[in-house]
Amino acid sequence: MNRFAPWQQEVLDRALAALVEGRLGHALLLVGPPQLGKLDVAQALAQRLLCSSPDVKSNLACGRCRSCQLFAADTHGDFKHVTFEPNEKGDKLRTEISVEQIRKLGQWFSLTPQLGGAQVALIQPADALNIASANALLKTLEEPAPNRFLLMVTSRPGRLPATIRSRCQRLEFRLPNRELALDWLEAKGHSRDRAVPALDAALGHPGLAEQWLNQGGLALREQVRVDLNAIAEGRASPVELAQAWLGDEQAELRLRFSADLALEAAETRVGAVAAGRGGLKAPADFSRLSDWFDAVNRTRDQLRAPLRHDLILAGLLLQWRSMFQ
Repeated sequence: MNRFAPWQQEVLDRALAALVEGRLGHALLLVGPPQLGKLDVAQALAQRLLCSSPDVKSNLACGRCRSCQLFAADTHGDFKHVTFEPNEKGDKLRTEISVEQIRKLGQWFSLTPQLGGAQVALIQPADALNIASANALLKTLEEPAPNRFLLMVTSRPGRLPATIRSRCQRLEFRLPNRELALDWLEAKGHSRDRAVPALDAALGHPGLAEQWLNQGGLALREQVRVDLNAIAEGRASPVELAQAWLGDEQAELRLRFSADLALEAAETRVGAVAAGRGGLKAPADFSRLSDWFDAVNRTRDQLRAPLRHDLILAGLLLQWRSMFQ
């Protein structure tokens, strides 16, 4: 089997062709939905940029030279991966990429490459840059040096300042068509009978569908539907359910499923999709359902902030119950 999924290979081929033709920019922005393999492609491209004897046929890194061996061992002096660092206590990762990290990156880029070739830095996720770190990075982007490459990976390019986005060559990952996605899921060992509902639940996203098939995501989605219907019918307590949803690491995924189910209910109500059996109980007021969909997505963002998550989630579930009273 090919190392890369078809949508990954398509992006990588475009980047390698640009490299061969001398059109590859010094700053690349790899964007697209989560779980499509952007980081894997970025790392493959980084290894290729550092490789001293790339494969003639594939134009990928050879995997045998000293540079490739150092890259595989994560000890390459001319490659730097900038991502979340531990906090001061060392017990958690920070939620932002700090200005200190970007200043160190700028200093590193000013050094002579240890192996005499390229220098490559990878920032992931790039949308974790705060205002100060983004401004510091801008200086590096405005003063590109020969044979220095900056790869940035993000699922949320809109969170990056326009001044940064405009200085990057964009490599975009897109969802494949349905048949290609189903063929890929089958090649990963999933039967079509299981792949079809998973892909439908993932709204055509094969990476998410595969993750949910492997990790029980569809069962969790069904439980969210059951929980929301219980709230709507007055058979469950919003406060108790909020505590239960926060009892593991799946709270954000439960909220994603809540938003997806609300959207599905809205589409069913307006006739955009056929009503399915055992769907989410939806309120009669379409506008209130739309407002709740927006509230769910805001709550997903709030879960990443140091707030009282139990109160926020309980409030969201109380709002859901109120729509049926």
